[in-house]
Amino acid sequence: MKKTNFQISSKKPEIHVNEPPEKKFWQKQGPFNIWFFIAMMIFLYFFQTTMQVKREQIPYSQFQQYLEADQIAECVIREKSITGALKSMDEKSGKPRLFRTVPLYNADLATALDEHGVKYTVAVETHFLSTLLSWVIPFGLIFLLWHYLGKKMGSAGMNFMNIGKNKAHIHAETGQRVTFKDAAGVDEAKQELGEVIEFLRNPEHFQRLGGHMPKGVLLVGPPGTGKTLLARAVSGEAGVPFFNISGSDFVEMFVGVGASRVRDLFEQAREKAPCIIFIDELDAIGRQRGGPMVMGGHDEREQTLNQLLVEMDGFDTSKGVMVISATNRPDVLDKALLRPGRFDRQIVVDKPDLEGRVDILKIHTHELKLARNVDLEIIARRTPGFVGADLANVANEAAILGARTNHKAITTADFEAAIDRVIAGPEKKSSTLSPEEKHRVAYHESGHTLIAELVPTGEPVHKVSIIPRGIGALGYTLQVPEKEKFLATKNELMDQAAILLGGRVAEEIVFGDISTGAQNDLERSSELARNMVCTYGMSEKLGALTFGKKHASLFLGTEYGEEKNYSEETARQIDAEVKAIIQESYQRVKALLEENRPTLDALAARLEEKEVLSGEEVEAIVKKATA
Repeated sequence: MKKTNFQISSKKPEIHVNEPPEKKFWQKQGPFNIWFFIAMMIFLYFFQTTMQVKREQIPYSQFQQYLEADQIAECVIREKSITGALKSMDEKSGKPRLFRTVPLYNADLATALDEHGVKYTVAVETHFLSTLLSWVIPFGLIFLLWHYLGKKMGSAGMNFMNIGKNKAHIHAETGQRVTFKDAAGVDEAKQELGEVIEFLRNPEHFQRLGGHMPKGVLLVGPPGTGKTLLARAVSGEAGVPFFNISGSDFVEMFVGVGASRVRDLFEQAREKAPCIIFIDELDAIGRQRGGPMVMGGHDEREQTLNQLLVEMDGFDTSKGVMVISATNRPDVLDKALLRPGRFDRQIVVDKPDLEGRVDILKIHTHELKLARNVDLEIIARRTPGFVGADLANVANEAAILGARTNHKAITTADFEAAIDRVIAGPEKKSSTLSPEEKHRVAYHESGHTLIAELVPTGEPVHKVSIIPRGIGALGYTLQVPEKEKFLATKNELMDQAAILLGGRVAEEIVFGDISTGAQNDLERSSELARNMVCTYGMSEKLGALTFGKKHASLFLGTEYGEEKNYSEETARQIDAEVKAIIQESYQRVKALLEENRPTLDALAARLEEKEVLSGEEVEAIVKKATA
């Protein structure tokens, strides 16, 4: 039983299709040539073997007997063999019999041959071809096996010859370009990047007064806000090549590979200047140096970072090479990266406001077939906190749901269902609640809903449902803010804590017992109360102080640690204050629900009957019960 008031943003991956350069003929025929060479060598080896004259293999003792009997006509003496012909003829062929024997060391052999009138020669024995083939064939087979495994495992695992080359995808200025028209909801970021585009187009305009282009621009923002899209839009607007590479592509298992790839990337960029180098997920290589060493892993990453710092500090900005990076973790970046001369500008790409969400929806629904009554502004109001990737997902899910229900056009109901799916997950139609559980869940969600309607600063309830969704959510209450908010007062936070506790208190009042369904509510309310005390300084006893210093842990990677900068006595006071806030909210909610018990019963009965209530239905029930 989850009350959902926020959305989890997701980053939309961009897929770039690059046409590989046309290979030369010998490159296309590479594997064929290798196989042909190996086949020819094997053929020559067997050809040499089969073309040798067939000779009778005899022992050396028999050779001596033939010699004593004057049966040898001629012979050829080599280091490891003696071949020759006998005076007797072969019965089948009618030719002299040929023989071959393995000699022993005999200093008197030449004298004996002369005495018996044998014509003999001494030849130097060569085994060049057979020796060559005995080495080439095994190594050739090993090379072919290595090449085959490399194809199966991918270039990163086996391509040792090119392991130091960078893996950047080069997007030339030809083809369909991405421009600022394709990026909505980030007007401030586009304005900041406008100067970068102007410098790439007309650098002389700035250089005439002695200025120079910033070496680097760092795009900072939550996942899915369009940082990569903005970088591509800068390239498209300026009409220059665009090198796209992820921070993780620099680092390999071999030490020094990352630094080599950084050097190679900047060398290629200088050749194609003016151009843009875009490094996505910069925190993969740009983390703060130092900290504990883990199996040598930090050493390779730090070498890569050092090389990146050297390259950014050394290349000439007048050549028009701009480095743009994106990260959603600027707090973990090394300070040397953020100093002037490296990433001179930091541009925040934040979540879009209402107007921005409307513009984003217009882009993502441009090619969709919408019904006439679909109002994108209403959909944008229903999606506070959504980023561009979330809104693209909502539009796509609405189209899929509309096609599933055989609609001729995408309706507002399809968008409503898509938003619910993105926020709370898909409906679990196979999970059927028992009548007792359904009755309890109805009162639980009615408790959230009624408190949201009764507290002064509660946001209007848009929908309440007891249909199971996602993982472990047996129901949810959805509130939609009437306007964008960037601050929250103490009274608003106290009302929020009361709304979170509404379901638990309702169960206790109605059933005299509590269930595990309030686990998420208790977790969020406890976190809210602790933040009020430790982060926002809203405790009367402890005063306007903050407690605990949160920081990124280098050892734990992306996880956060907390430095305890207060005493044990203060810790006990913090726990007491957090408990006091929860107890105060609990008693307040209990009093409100007991006072409005008829309204709670009416809401629960109607919700149990229909399973889903809209905001208008909730408002009508509350007004009728309190009239």
